[in-house]
Amino acid sequence: MLTVMAGMGSQLSPDLEVALAAYRYEVFIETLRWQLPVENGLERDQFDRPDTLYVIARDAHGAVCGCARLLPTTQPYLLDEVFPGLMSGAPSPHALDVWELSRFSTMAIGEDSTPPRDEARRRFCALFAAVVGAAIEQGAVRLITFTAVGVERILRSIGMHAHRVGPPQLIDGEPVLALWIELDDQTRQALQLPLTESKGMPH
Repeated sequence: MLTVMAGMGSQLSPDLEVALAAYRYEVFIETLRWQLPVENGLERDQFDRPDTLYVIARDAHGAVCGCARLLPTTQPYLLDEVFPGLMSGAPSPHALDVWELSRFSTMAIGEDSTPPRDEARRRFCALFAAVVGAAIEQGAVRLITFTAVGVERILRSIGMHAHRVGPPQLIDGEPVLALWIELDDQTRQALQLPLTESKGMPH
């Protein structure tokens, strides 16, 4: 059973912040072999700030088993600062209603076996629904993110409204692309979230 919470960096307890950084180290550095800054087995970077919004999933024992990071594009954010080339010449967004999604994972550390496909999909959808809900609460109408091509396929198979900014580019030998995720009724319906109040109203 998952419990999911959202909170700003300034709201996380010191223990939870360390557990999150340790989880990110296990997932992104130890397992996925991303080239990221690390210190004492903890993964953090310059975008982990007091105003950063985190969505954190924990298992029945309280251990972190999923995470996501949301950054306002009105402040420095990862895609704009580090990987602007993924925008393929389009301007990077800087708007109150656009947030960046990064460091998304539903990988549980220490599981004896890979979860069944249905369970993995359920976890993915549960965390993504929490991410979208948290972003909407902040006034977001769309997310900008960059990810592997395989994740794009998952988003589309779920039925979310995701579309490419530009073609994939190789980063550390892997094809990566920037994506827009529209927080519209198509995405809300795919994640079983409440639809906008105007749904069905005459135009």
